[in-house]
Amino acid sequence: MPLPDPTVLHPMPGQSRVVLLKPLVTSPLIEAGEFTYYDDPGDATAFETRNVLYHYGPEKLVIGRFCAIGTGVRFIMNGANHRMDGPSTFPFPIMGGSWADHFDLITGLPGRGDTVVGHDVWFGYGVTVMPGVRIGHGAIIASGSVVTSDVPDYGIAGGNPARLIRTRYTPAEIGRLLEIAWWDWPLEHLTRHLRTVMSGSVDELAAAVP
Repeated sequence: MPLPDPTVLHPMPGQSRVVLLKPLVTSPLIEAGEFTYYDDPGDATAFETRNVLYHYGPEKLVIGRFCAIGTGVRFIMNGANHRMDGPSTFPFPIMGGSWADHFDLITGLPGRGDTVVGHDVWFGYGVTVMPGVRIGHGAIIASGSVVTSDVPDYGIAGGNPARLIRTRYTPAEIGRLLEIAWWDWPLEHLTRHLRTVMSGSVDELAAAVP
């Protein structure tokens, strides 16, 4: 059997609802690692416009490899920000006319930098990720959560705003998993040890390091 192809847009034959993001995205402000996918029965190929919102730059959305992104996950980017230091938050200058003379009032608003998602992150249905959040490797984000702050490696977070529920492993085990970094293994080696990656212990995974 041939190895899976990370350049194929629809990796599941007959399932147009599943797309790999790396061959899909065209924006220079979005980076997605190999085999990261988005699942949407509507139009999964519209990810850049329907799921990455207010993306006027220069902040980037960076998503690692092997991430599973459920239907309706939204990444809110820094372009959604409004001024909050005056009586009104309304962005008058974008309405045009003479109001456009005051466009400086809505440019250069403070931001939190890039939004960064690690490798092997699972997003449940309808998650919203706010600007500048960093989500660690191996994290799980529960359905319907609103992620307003960073999530640690191998953390499970949920709620609105999302809170850390627990971590999937002990601190020592997490350190070992980050050193193992199976997501960087050559595809052929990963394929040979797929059962260990999916269901093995940390010790078994460590024994499989190339």
